[in-house]
Amino acid sequence: MDTAAARSRLESMIEDLDRSIAILRGESPERDNSAADAGAGLTAHDRVEAALDSLERHRQGVLAALERIDDGTYGRCLACGHAVPEGRLEARPDASRCITCQSEHDRRR
Repeated sequence: MDTAAARSRLESMIEDLDRSIAILRGESPERDNSAADAGAGLTAHDRVEAALDSLERHRQGVLAALERIDDGTYGRCLACGHAVPEGRLEARPDASRCITCQSEHDRRR
């Protein structure tokens, strides 16, 4: 994937993520302190917080990919330095590792 196409896709991803984050922040349920609703409110609040955490981590990954484009390292695995396969970058333009290194990284987490 050429870097101009990657940049365009990544910038579009940032816009989508920012929109989703803003919506979730605007719809974040307030915690209800009443005994009957305490469990339900906590669960809804926790779900929103978990979704926000996930979106914000994804946003950081997209921003890091844009930085790799700027510094000329986009498309190179952060772990082994080999090229990240074109198909992987097509599917996940924010991918920072080749499939082998990503699998190893996931196992360690």
